[in-house]
Amino acid sequence: MKKHVVFFMTILVFLSWGGCSKFETENMNLKDALNRNISDLNNAVNYISTTKGYQMLSSSSADLKADISFNDSVTLDLIAGIYDFKPDLCHFHMFFIPYRLFEKTGESDQMIVNMPHKLAFHPKYLHDINPFDSLLENNFTISASDYHFYYSWLQQHDYKLTAGFTLDSEDIGSIDVESTGNTDSGLKYSSSYAFDEGYKIGVGFMSGDSTVSSFALTQNDDTLMAETMIRVREDFNTEKEKKYILTIGNIDIVKSTGIDSIQVYLDGVLQQNAAAVIQDTTYMGASICHARNILLTFDDGSTAKLSELIKPAKDVLATLVDSLHSMNFATYVVNYIAISIYYHFYY
Repeated sequence: MKKHVVFFMTILVFLSWGGCSKFETENMNLKDALNRNISDLNNAVNYISTTKGYQMLSSSSADLKADISFNDSVTLDLIAGIYDFKPDLCHFHMFFIPYRLFEKTGESDQMIVNMPHKLAFHPKYLHDINPFDSLLENNFTISASDYHFYYSWLQQHDYKLTAGFTLDSEDIGSIDVESTGNTDSGLKYSSSYAFDEGYKIGVGFMSGDSTVSSFALTQNDDTLMAETMIRVREDFNTEKEKKYILTIGNIDIVKSTGIDSIQVYLDGVLQQNAAAVIQDTTYMGASICHARNILLTFDDGSTAKLSELIKPAKDVLATLVDSLHSMNFATYVVNYIAISIYYHFYY
């Protein structure tokens, strides 16, 4: 269990949890604090939903292609340089990236790729080149300062990506992904995206004897919402939830194995008269972003359903969390570009 705790703490550090300066609530009761924190959350997510970064991350399944079948290793030093999208439809190779898509136009210690934003926001066009796309303006730039992809059979891999993005020369955010997997230790990854105004959303995951899954939405040093689920394998087919933590601003809702009630904390102080009930419609959807709901009862006897309070933010959060867990942009755009450059300039 020790290694699980270490990795769990790594996730917390990576996601920048624990800032409370925004949520000082002297003389504020739980109900008022929750309403204020929910308002902050909904306003933040509403802003994020208007950004180009959100638009880029929220590609629908219709915009994605099947996963890349890849069993080679690529490092940043092999693909570093400045590249412009300029497909050579006469340069044909008989493998999964048939056309040379980019022309090298300069030297850099990063991988800098200039391309039409249409291909990044709708990756299906990157994977299925239309000759007319070569006439589009290269107004979107990927600047990868760290990248490697080591892969072998049996799903063993080691992956790292750090990259920033600009659209029409305007910064629209940055992504950071780390992932390792092998048959002995299972899968571990963390994935985050930083927007402007200090907003950042990240996810973490670890499989093994215990499964840890988490996400956090922060602004600078303040946690707007965070969720962690720890499950323990009971047998080959089933897992049992051992611990669940939901944070909304300075409020924590904690469910632990061996404790009869769900505990509610305000500024780290246990609220003796508050009560919470977790309501799930499906086990696999046991996240506040999907099918989990929490019914809170306050000191005055009134109640509130969190899924209804966060309804303005819920769909956007689900889209972002699912996209970061799936690493869609890293897989369908950055990896495809990196592998395309590697194959076409080294083979």
